[in-house]
Amino acid sequence: MTALAADPALALSVIRHLDAQLVSARRLLDLILRQGQAIRERDVETVLLRLSDVKTEMALREHLEQERTQIVTRAAGSLGTTPDGVTLEALATLLPQADAEHARSRSAELRGLLGEIAREHGINRALMRQELAFLDHLVRLIGAEPATGYAPTKPESATVHRVLDLEA
Repeated sequence: MTALAADPALALSVIRHLDAQLVSARRLLDLILRQGQAIRERDVETVLLRLSDVKTEMALREHLEQERTQIVTRAAGSLGTTPDGVTLEALATLLPQADAEHARSRSAELRGLLGEIAREHGINRALMRQELAFLDHLVRLIGAEPATGYAPTKPESATVHRVLDLEA
């Protein structure tokens, strides 16, 4: 394989992009952790505020994804491949050695953060499902609605007690 010339401008773009991704991922993780705490505390207002903040951060991450696509497309042209064929290792061949190592390190850190974000988001979703199931149960009890799923039938001889019989 022919050695490719290092592209300092591409290296700068890659490093800046990875740094921006890391800043965004850290912010997102913080928001998700704070949302999880609010869910545990049953603080509905804060849960909704954090949800709004997460949506805002995700919109910012869309911009970062567009930037990543531009960098990968540029690298694909230099590598003589399609954007789908650009890996971190292939991209590293276009960077000066120190920048390539820095990019690998940043990329590994980013993968770790994204894994942690996915894990915490999954926990938050499970907590929300649990809270909503409990709320559904309470609403059914208050509304005297039958529970979904198996429930033993009430014997015909069961007595109904009325506490208040009012007419307006």
